[in-house]
Amino acid sequence: MLAPVLEIHVVWHHREAPDAEAIALDLAEHFQGGAFASLLSGAVEVYVRSAGWADEADAPRPIAWPGSAPGLGGVEPAMFTAVVPIVGLQLGRAVEDPGGRWHAYIEAIAEAQRRDPAHVRLFPTRLAGITPQGRLAQLLSSSQYLAEPDVHAEIEEPMPGLRRRDLAQGVAQWISPLNGYRLQIFISHTKRQGTPEEPVAGLLRQVRAVLDASRLRAFFDAHDLQPGEDWDRALRQEAGASALLALRTDLYATREWCQREMLSAKVHGMSVVVLEALTEGETRGSFLMDHTPRIPAHRQADGSWSVVGIRRAVNLLADAWLHRVLWLRQRELAATHPQLRRYWWA
Repeated sequence: MLAPVLEIHVVWHHREAPDAEAIALDLAEHFQGGAFASLLSGAVEVYVRSAGWADEADAPRPIAWPGSAPGLGGVEPAMFTAVVPIVGLQLGRAVEDPGGRWHAYIEAIAEAQRRDPAHVRLFPTRLAGITPQGRLAQLLSSSQYLAEPDVHAEIEEPMPGLRRRDLAQGVAQWISPLNGYRLQIFISHTKRQGTPEEPVAGLLRQVRAVLDASRLRAFFDAHDLQPGEDWDRALRQEAGASALLALRTDLYATREWCQREMLSAKVHGMSVVVLEALTEGETRGSFLMDHTPRIPAHRQADGSWSVVGIRRAVNLLADAWLHRVLWLRQRELAATHPQLRRYWWA
């Protein structure tokens, strides 16, 4: 059995239910299902920590940090441990007590990150309207908070989706074997209109607006390539930290260049998500788009494209990137087990 790759511990004070509990359960459900369900057991495990370990007044169960001794049954600690403290008034008050157990618990988490930042990382998030104060603010001062709204964004994004994407992107960038890379999204689309009802340019503008409102790295399509630059070479260089968003409009499957982009992405192991934006339909399909996640895009009453489906596709790309990073780490672990080498290709 492979050692665990990633553990996510969502920590919240039990007196801050139901708001903190809802955030914790949402993260647990998301990262243990959906895009991550196909990974081998142990790739990612999520633990919710709120109840006292010894009694109701106690802090939660201690966390086994990377590099520590195996636990019960000889289970190895995870390679990486991400901790998501949910900051609220009750947690802040509990940490202010220098002799309290919550004070020692959160200090131990901050110390673990300071001691081993390559394998322990804090990703705090806060309840609505809460600004961390005092000792808790000091302990979390070096950490970037999840789901902090961008006051300059033109499109407001729901907090749950933003929180999940921030965590997926932050963890993937942190634990990726390709150090220093951030997710870069390639947009694949046809340059030709399929029908008068299929405004490709309008869809592309809306996709770019959603990406501009996200915290993802700069994305590009053919317009961003320099004259004479080779798309295939660009994909090869960026494949390990890139994902392809295919805008599947009516003529997409008929365009040779779009097929080449899809093929190159798959050959280089990139994460691919298809945004289904068919209006009249296709006259031919494409086997190259089989076995890829699909998200439907919807038109609004005024003919514009809704941001809801586009945002779901962008969030799924971040999940797909983390999925690939976890798979790469599991492949590294499998290489240390000679008995697994003949099966790993499957």
